[in-house]
Amino acid sequence: MNEKTYKVGSHLILKKTHPCGSNEWEVVKLGADIKIKCCTCGRLIFIPRIELNKKIKKVVSEEVS
Repeated sequence: MNEKTYKVGSHLILKKTHPCGSNEWEVVKLGADIKIKCCTCGRLIFIPRIELNKKIKKVVSEEVS
């Protein structure tokens, strides 16, 4: 399988845009469900890992300092 690698602090580009107009998200918490935050409006959502792996277009940065 094509497993995406990301960790807390990684920035992700998703295939669909958020209603605020951004498609860039930051990983906040990892687990079976992953918590991500919109980089534009700050909205937090929980999404199952399997669903997120399908929705990722690319991983922009591995870790933000």
